[in-house]
Amino acid sequence: MTFNVAFIGLGVMGYPMAGYISKAGHNVTVFNRTKSKAEKWIGEYKGKMANTPAEAADSADFIFTCVGNDNDLKEVSLGENGLFNTAKKGCVYIDNSTVSAEISRELYKAAKEKGFEFLDAPISGGQAGAEGGILTVMVGGDEDTFKKAQPVIDCYSQKVKLIGPSGSGQLTKMMNQMCIAGTVQGLSEAINFGINAGLDMDKVMETISKGAAQSWQMENRYRTMTDDKFDYGFAVDWMRKDLAIVIEEAKRNGSPVPITEIVDGYYSKVQEMGGNRWDSSSLIALLKKKK
Repeated sequence: MTFNVAFIGLGVMGYPMAGYISKAGHNVTVFNRTKSKAEKWIGEYKGKMANTPAEAADSADFIFTCVGNDNDLKEVSLGENGLFNTAKKGCVYIDNSTVSAEISRELYKAAKEKGFEFLDAPISGGQAGAEGGILTVMVGGDEDTFKKAQPVIDCYSQKVKLIGPSGSGQLTKMMNQMCIAGTVQGLSEAINFGINAGLDMDKVMETISKGAAQSWQMENRYRTMTDDKFDYGFAVDWMRKDLAIVIEEAKRNGSPVPITEIVDGYYSKVQEMGGNRWDSSSLIALLKKKK
């Protein structure tokens, strides 16, 4: 079945995600604040370009957003030219941004009042996952809405799961980022230790990656971390944004997150080194700096 789809936000993640929806045969209308990005997209994929989020959402069966933070999301959804002004009754709005659970619940309630549905559906897998159409999507919302939207979400994902009620997707993404932060710091310390001990990192990682220490970060980032190459994915600025959301939510629900707070502090030091756009594996640069 072919649907009318609006996709708002064509960053490093949204651009290929919208492309996969178009390649699946759906009628896609895109909007991006930087117009040249949308113009590039329609030159590469089949679809139309809108001048505002409201224009993109008009007559859409499914509306997707993938933007930077809570304020960006409010602007494209509830703002003067936001999608809530034109979203038709019965449509489904899926937000792929990583934002607070609080704003997700707010949008869920506002959508219900307007007569359409909302799912918070943050993504994991990085730029490579988006470009390969193999993202993991963690979803919060109603089950019947999820079942309706899943075939379209499947266009750009390899794993999509309804976790629970509204906000559950964002809370799960917070857990995801906590796990990544701790893993990257541990991997950074281990690699730096091995280099200082004179070990062959390729041999070491080939061996320990088959045991209990195995992780995606180890398999995909150990060599670039060893070589001080940090342009392979999720930027430090975005990781700090996400960890700030985690720390705020942890205060709200009374959860101690000491390791997350420590690693967030380390990322702030990477920013001080000028590594704002380095990928999140760049924590190792702090350890090498201390030699």
